[in-house]
Amino acid sequence: MPPRHNHQYTPESIDHQLQQIHLLDSSSSSENLEQLGPIIKQIHASKQQEVYLRNLQALVESKDSEIESICTENYQEFISSVSTLFTVKSYTNSLREKIVTLDESVALLGRGLVEKKRALLQTKKTAANLDEAIDTLQACLKLLDVVDRIGDMIREGRFWSALRSLEDIQATPLNALSQTPLYQHILSSLPSLRTQVQDAVTASMKQWLLEIRNITGTVGRAAIEAMGARTRKWRTRREKDPMLRLSCVGSAVEMVTNERSDINIMCCDTVKVDFQPLYQCIHTYASLESLDELRSSYQADRKAQSDLILPLTLPLASLPDVVEEICGFFIIESHVLETTSGFRSEQEVEELWDAVVARLTSAVRSALTGEKDPDTFLRVKECLTSFVTTLESYSYSTQPLHTLMLALFEKFADLLESQCGQRLEEAVLEDDYLPMQASTASELESMLNEVWLISAERGALAKRNTPLYLPWSQSFYLCCRDIRIFIQKFYHFVDGVSQHHGNIDDLLSRYLDKLLLNHIGASISKRLAGTSVLSQIAQVVTNLELFTKGCSELARYPTNLRQTTQLIRLASSPFSEPFAKACNRITALITSKLDDFFDLSEYAWTPQTREGTPSMYLYELMNWLTTVVDSLAIEESYKDDAYKAAIGYIAESLMNFMIGPKVPAMNENAIANIATDITFLEAEITRIGRSHLNSTFSELRALVLQDKIQEYLDPQVRQTLYGDIKPRRLQALLEKLKQGEKRKKEAEAVGRLV
Repeated sequence: MPPRHNHQYTPESIDHQLQQIHLLDSSSSSENLEQLGPIIKQIHASKQQEVYLRNLQALVESKDSEIESICTENYQEFISSVSTLFTVKSYTNSLREKIVTLDESVALLGRGLVEKKRALLQTKKTAANLDEAIDTLQACLKLLDVVDRIGDMIREGRFWSALRSLEDIQATPLNALSQTPLYQHILSSLPSLRTQVQDAVTASMKQWLLEIRNITGTVGRAAIEAMGARTRKWRTRREKDPMLRLSCVGSAVEMVTNERSDINIMCCDTVKVDFQPLYQCIHTYASLESLDELRSSYQADRKAQSDLILPLTLPLASLPDVVEEICGFFIIESHVLETTSGFRSEQEVEELWDAVVARLTSAVRSALTGEKDPDTFLRVKECLTSFVTTLESYSYSTQPLHTLMLALFEKFADLLESQCGQRLEEAVLEDDYLPMQASTASELESMLNEVWLISAERGALAKRNTPLYLPWSQSFYLCCRDIRIFIQKFYHFVDGVSQHHGNIDDLLSRYLDKLLLNHIGASISKRLAGTSVLSQIAQVVTNLELFTKGCSELARYPTNLRQTTQLIRLASSPFSEPFAKACNRITALITSKLDDFFDLSEYAWTPQTREGTPSMYLYELMNWLTTVVDSLAIEESYKDDAYKAAIGYIAESLMNFMIGPKVPAMNENAIANIATDITFLEAEITRIGRSHLNSTFSELRALVLQDKIQEYLDPQVRQTLYGDIKPRRLQALLEKLKQGEKRKKEAEAVGRLV
């Protein structure tokens, strides 16, 4: 038989144990359900004991007969055992009832505890779910707040911060939030938000491009004005320092000097350009890996803006505004190229530059078609020079513009020469050829500063008191002034142009030669042909003399103007032809008047006696000649030439009387009378201080010495003493005197020499 348990579990002990258990303790955060375990185990053990007893009873009842037999055999023991069994049975029944009652109580109590436990667990689960939901909701709120702030950032222009926030959303670590539909929805909307950022930053850049378009001209104007101030500053310094004469703006020396005073065109008093919208856009597109799209869009927009700068037809009055726009446009492009990396390429900017320059040159050429005013070309050149100088400092290629200015210079020089030549011709042809008068010292100084005079003459005139009649007439003054203006404008055009049409000084020399020869000289010759007043012609001679002397000063003037040592080479004798014509014109007028004095009736060609006094008309002739020539306002050398020409004409006229066909015959007395006249003329010439001109009568005097014909026929004597006598003339004279046999033979002998 199995061993019997010594433990006895009575209902009282179980009730006692249950009373000691407190399932809900207010001082404890947990339930005391674990204390029910041992009691339940005890109850379970009691049930097993009951089952055991029941089985035992069955066994006992099945063994009653056996027991009875055994009891019969062991009656006393049996009685004792039966008594014990009845006691056990009674106890067992009682225990069974208590166990059943206890089981029902425990079952009832357990069901309540289980319900409470289940409710408690459900409450804890619900609380945990609520906490998780609250955490998730808070995370969602934070995420929604970030999304909302992204919209604010876009509206405020904080595009980079918006992109960073989008990246932060996408980089959220995996957690409960990442599994929510809201998060998935937000993730799916990130491309749309990026598109909003891109659209907003693009709109910002478009607005910036519009603002840049509006201030481009201001930027260009500020840059051109700064370059103009820089040029004037350098010109002043170059004039003070001869060592810097060959250095121009943009040279190494000038750039080193200008570094200390260079200004920032993008941020100065007149203009401020903010490139932040462009930089934001570039950075945003780079972050979105769409920089190529932005680059193409920017290039297209800038090309469209560059096309709008130049109108279809360019009025010359708007050229300064146009070049300011172009200048500002490409200065901004240069700044973008320098301050961004990989956004703009030099090739793209150069393509825009080449296209704009090509349109500009074409527009300027078209606008100047048919233009006849050289000042217009000069204004265009000045505008283009400032433009070229400014953009050369930003390393733009300006060769097409230099080519344009050279073409403009050729037209300008031709028009300037034509305009100046017209004024010179008008000055010469409209001059009254009377000496100009300087009424005051300031007027005299002003005139002396305009005309071309050698230093000695200028100094002598400057010392004289006013009022003063000057040696020149108005045409000389006006011509000097106009040529001076011509040279100034000529060099003003090439000032600032780094590339010249060959040698600029040689080109100026050719133009000056044309002005002096074709306009002044030719006009003077034309005026001489229509002038019969000796005083005016004498003034022309004086003007020509001053022009000739002034050419040396004219050659020096450009060197002083440009501060170089190279002299202008002019034609050797630009006024030789008009000068000769003027002198010949004086001679022609004098000789035409002298013809009035030579009358054949004044002479008796076959007189019976010889006169002891000269012919009366010679007195009048010499008085007129000396009065007229001495009154001419020309130098003594030219007066001497006039006397020489007049006396030569007198001698030739007398010679024509003696050998010409107008006098068919004469006698010895007539020859003697002519000799007397010659003696008188020589005496008069000596009296007026022109004795060296008496040689003019040498041949004529030799002809009247008829008694020495035999000596003349001797070759040695003829060559030594009578070299001035031409055989043909002597023969003609002897022909008129051949009434005698002697003269006939002498005429025949001289004729053989012919």
